[in-house]
Amino acid sequence: MKTKDPVRAFRDKREKNIRKMSGDRKLKSAAQRFFLRSTEAGYSYNFEWLGRPIIQYPQDIVAMQEIIWNVKPDLIIETGIAHGGSIIFSASMLELLGGTGRVVGIDVDIRAHNRREIEKHPMFKRITLIQGSSVASDVLARVRRIAKGKKKIMVVLDSNHSHEHVFAELNEYAPLVTKGSYLVVFDTVIELMPRGANKNRPWDRGSNPMTAVKEFLKHHKEFRVDRDIEGKIAITVAPNGYLKRVK
Repeated sequence: MKTKDPVRAFRDKREKNIRKMSGDRKLKSAAQRFFLRSTEAGYSYNFEWLGRPIIQYPQDIVAMQEIIWNVKPDLIIETGIAHGGSIIFSASMLELLGGTGRVVGIDVDIRAHNRREIEKHPMFKRITLIQGSSVASDVLARVRRIAKGKKKIMVVLDSNHSHEHVFAELNEYAPLVTKGSYLVVFDTVIELMPRGANKNRPWDRGSNPMTAVKEFLKHHKEFRVDRDIEGKIAITVAPNGYLKRVK
């Protein structure tokens, strides 16, 4: 009798566990309680990637690592830079993969102190910074020029979280995503948070990345929500936000 491959056996066991977790209502409730309390504590501001603040939950960072390693993109486009931790994370993953992969980081306001720290970082060699609105015609034209000829493109949206802006980003950047790759929309969780939780922001329940994703998916069957990612990490700022291009 042939012995089952132990690597395959481990993966099968893991997949079974993920499916079980996905249906665990008590776990989901506990995860939601933790998330809400942790946002009040500013939890996502606690972490760095290779020396730069990365304003993300560790679970999402691990999920992004898995996606990048499996997809092996030669271009990652990110809207929203902040302190630069996310684009440096992406650049470091591309460095591990080898090749000539690059990251394009776009922000309407790249603050001088953040630009200085990003540009002196060892991973800057793989990064292109673009200052301007992610949906401005000149910015889009430049991004499309960079994307021309790339074989595997991934997009991450994490800038202005209002419905109108994210919906515009989805329509402009989705065509650049290659089959089998991902369009990741962060902070869809705003729709699941108490109204008014994001004070002094132009987004709230009813107008946020999740509402934009839902509207977008009505007309774009080439993308589907990868629920396996949410199932395995349990805690995420991007529920319904990991979109895989399937055709």
